[in-house]
Amino acid sequence: QLIARRVRELHVYCEIQPWNKPIPDDQEIKGIILSGSPYSTTQEGAPNPDVRALTGGRPLLAICYGAQLLARQLGGTLLPATIREYGRARLQIGSANPLLSGIPDESDVWMSHGDTISGLPAGVCLLGSTETVENAAFQVEGSPWYGIQFHQCGVDRSHRTNPSAN
Repeated sequence: QLIARRVRELHVYCEIQPWNKPIPDDQEIKGIILSGSPYSTTQEGAPNPDVRALTGGRPLLAICYGAQLLARQLGGTLLPATIREYGRARLQIGSANPLLSGIPDESDVWMSHGDTISGLPAGVCLLGSTETVENAAFQVEGSPWYGIQFHQCGVDRSHRTNPSAN
């Protein structure tokens, strides 16, 4: 819901679809956002739609679980994170790219995940990392497919990283 609201605030029409509902072959659909999930991509019974078939070649922004799913289906490796990353992190952009244009080379982002992409697949370009997540942003080379591990960029530094922390 949050992602859809942000997209609509940019005056872009969007619809939320369940992962298991086929996306219509409609030229009006300009891109797909594959978002997070409470599941781990390595968990038995986790949603596992075929990303290639799902997108139909359209541009893709895969966020958190979506990024992990994309990386895994393309041959990357995932591992449980040694520490569940939750809260503010510092993204360091390592490669100029249209997806991240206008974002400072170092920017605060919000993370919330228990798995990490430990190895990017062949044919994927690393765009950004945090101190604890090497593969925080990437692009499938030669395509408009992007994966990001963070949920929000430009996090207000006045908020606490962990609301339950003392």
